[in-house]
Amino acid sequence: PSVIAEENGHANTSQKGLLTEDASVASGTIEAVSKSTLSPQVGQVSEEQNMVPTPVKKSSKTKPQIDVKAELEKRQGGKQLLNLVVIGHVDAGKSTLMGHLLYLLGNVNKRTMHKYEQESKKAGKASFAYAWVLDETGEERERGVTMDVGMTKFETKTKIITLMDAPGHKDFIPNMITGAAQADVAILVVDASRGEFEAGFETGGQTREHGLLVRSLGVTQLAVAVNKMDQVDWQQERFQEITNKLSQFLKQAGFKESDVAYIPTSGLGGENLVTRGQSSDLTQWYKGNCLLEQIDSFKPPQRSVDKPFRLCVADVFKDQGSGFCVTGKIEAGYIQVGERLLAMPPNETCTAKGITLHDEPVDWAAAGDHVSLTLTGMDIIKINVGSVFCDPKEPIKVCTRFRARVLIFNTEVPITKGFPVLLHYQTVSEPATIRRLLSVLHKNTGEVTKKKPKFLTKGQNAEIELQTQRPVALELYKDFKELGRFMLRYSGSTIAAGVVTEV
Repeated sequence: PSVIAEENGHANTSQKGLLTEDASVASGTIEAVSKSTLSPQVGQVSEEQNMVPTPVKKSSKTKPQIDVKAELEKRQGGKQLLNLVVIGHVDAGKSTLMGHLLYLLGNVNKRTMHKYEQESKKAGKASFAYAWVLDETGEERERGVTMDVGMTKFETKTKIITLMDAPGHKDFIPNMITGAAQADVAILVVDASRGEFEAGFETGGQTREHGLLVRSLGVTQLAVAVNKMDQVDWQQERFQEITNKLSQFLKQAGFKESDVAYIPTSGLGGENLVTRGQSSDLTQWYKGNCLLEQIDSFKPPQRSVDKPFRLCVADVFKDQGSGFCVTGKIEAGYIQVGERLLAMPPNETCTAKGITLHDEPVDWAAAGDHVSLTLTGMDIIKINVGSVFCDPKEPIKVCTRFRARVLIFNTEVPITKGFPVLLHYQTVSEPATIRRLLSVLHKNTGEVTKKKPKFLTKGQNAEIELQTQRPVALELYKDFKELGRFMLRYSGSTIAAGVVTEV
């Protein structure tokens, strides 16, 4: 029995971190937590007690069981965790904007900043200094482009934010997907300067694709930073022209108007980032939030602490000493050090020897946490990015064929039976084929409007059957929203988003 408990625990760890940020999506836990932080309600407490004992019986005699929910509250010190991804067209100034924000918040010290300024001047890219706060690799700095998802942590009045800066270049969209798959909320950065916004927004620019991507990956709240407004002298007309175009598009992409905020900013000048803009050209017409206030006002998603442990592997590496490490976000459940976990695929168990959260070793972690787990008892060769670690008692499903409901984006080619696609799911991208087109569904009601269509075209909702070349670990969307969503890509562009309906 102790084995079982350990497994649970493992799963837990990775999850806890996740949970705090992510999982909340799935369950009301966080709400409960935030309430209880303010006024400990008796009901909440008794629930927790009922929750915890189950693992206790199985856990090894030596270790006391941890009351995860209570610990979660303590850890956050009343602050909620939120995963934030920054997306947008390649030169909209995402890294500079967020780098300057971090600098103004004091997350980057003056010496480091000075060093970046000197280095970037030498490289002939003086205006890139702030971006280098987030772009760490030499190649990113030379090209002045973000390629991988950089992660940093900062705090606002009521939240602890894990910041992910996702790349905007078309070649890097798969990297952008792994960032968005781990995010709760997003900042979409657009370039207000004439011609630039249009370039990013018209077909072929990434602004549209990113908007669709984050929405289909489950991000529902969006702050749009209308950046480089200083280059158009903070004109209200330009700001409105951009917000009108975007709001129509974002509405079609499925964002609620009340969940999208538009904020005029200047990443390079640092205007309206951490404090409200002072320039009179702006203040005479804009009375809203600055970017930081907007980030602070995001609603935290509900986490799934009560579900079985799930952690999707984003990276695998060898550690000093025995065992190896995996990193990823806990999508559901929680894990404790010493618990046994099951990895799917390869369907083998291992032990969570250590859990690291924000570079510090911890005893446990929960849904929403981004953690790194040290694992023993399994060969590193068997684990790939995209494997899922789960509770051995309630494993995730693994399959090569599944049915899904998909929404087709604008594709030039009609989609037919046998169509080859890349399936992007969590952190995985797997070659797959569309095995069958089952039916076309009505957009709003979801009723079948046509059985066995010959092909699908843009804007259609359909039920299809997919086959992957290798087994993938999936959950039904209704059970685990985070683990039942995916994107389909074809020849470099996203052609559909979907949810798993049966495995």
